[in-house]
Amino acid sequence: MSALSKQIIENYRAESFHMLPGGRLNTPEEAIQYVNERGFIYFWPIKNVVMPSLWTAVAGDRPVADAHDDPGHITWSWKDSLLGERRWYYAKVLRKKATIISMPVVKYFYALSENYGAPESDYLTTYEQGHMTQEAKLIYEALLDNGPLDTVALRRKTHLTSRSSDYRFNRGLVELQQGFKVLPVGVTRSGGWNYAFAYDIVARHLPEIPEQARYVGEAQARKELVELYLESVGAAEFRDLKRLFGWKPKYIQKAVDQLAEAGKLRQAVQIKRKLGEWIVLTRLLDGSSGQG
Repeated sequence: MSALSKQIIENYRAESFHMLPGGRLNTPEEAIQYVNERGFIYFWPIKNVVMPSLWTAVAGDRPVADAHDDPGHITWSWKDSLLGERRWYYAKVLRKKATIISMPVVKYFYALSENYGAPESDYLTTYEQGHMTQEAKLIYEALLDNGPLDTVALRRKTHLTSRSSDYRFNRGLVELQQGFKVLPVGVTRSGGWNYAFAYDIVARHLPEIPEQARYVGEAQARKELVELYLESVGAAEFRDLKRLFGWKPKYIQKAVDQLAEAGKLRQAVQIKRKLGEWIVLTRLLDGSSGQG
C-alpha cells in the first residue's frame, strides 16, 4: 500500500487554492482565469468541505469577515458584476451552496441533471415523479411565462410573499438552481435592501449548455468532475466525493476506477499521521518516499 506525507498534500493545496504569498487574485479577470483552471470552486469556503473558494484565493486562509468593508469582500462585487455575462456559471449547486463553474465544465453538471431537452415540459415530468416541490414548480412557471424576474417579482407572481412562506420560496429557488433549471442573471434595485437577484431559465439564458450536454454521457461527466476535484485538492477520501457530489457510491467508484486505470490517480493510499485510505493524484506520489 502506498503512503504519502501530509505535508505534500498541504503544500499542493496551498498552491492550488492560491494561498501562497504573492499568489492572491487581484482582478475579476484573474478570478475568471482561476475558475477556468480549477473547473469549479465555491464562492465562500464551506465548513467540512475541502475545496477552493474565491474568498480564500482573494483574502487568504481566514474566516469570511463580518465587516462589509473588509477588502476580501471585493469578491461580492466581482460576482455581481459578472452575473449574466457568460464568463462563468454562478448558482447554488454543490451541497446547495454558492458555486462558480467554468463555462466549458457546465455541460458535465448539466448532463447529470434531470433535464431532458425540452425545458417547456421537462419540469412537469420531474414534478409528476415527485422530484420537484410545488414552490419550485410555481417559480419555474413564473419564469417560463414572464421571462427573467427578480426575487421580489417572483414572490408576487407565485403568491409567496408572506414571511411564513420564506423558507418554502427559498427552498424552491435553491432546488431549481441545484437542478440546473434556473440561475441568477443579474442584480436589481428591488425590495427593502434595494438589492435582489434576477433569475432566468438556464436553457433559455444559456441555450448552448443543453446542446453541449447532449453529447456527454453520465459516466464521462462523473469521471471529468471527479478528476477536476482531485486536481484541486490533491487527495480525498471516498466519503469526501460522496459528500460533495451526492452521487450513489457505485457511480463514484466507477469514476475513480476509470481514472485509476488511466493512471491519473491511485486508490487505497495512506497519508502519514492521518486515518483512512485516500484517493491521490498519481503525480503526488512520485518521489514522495521518505518524506514525513
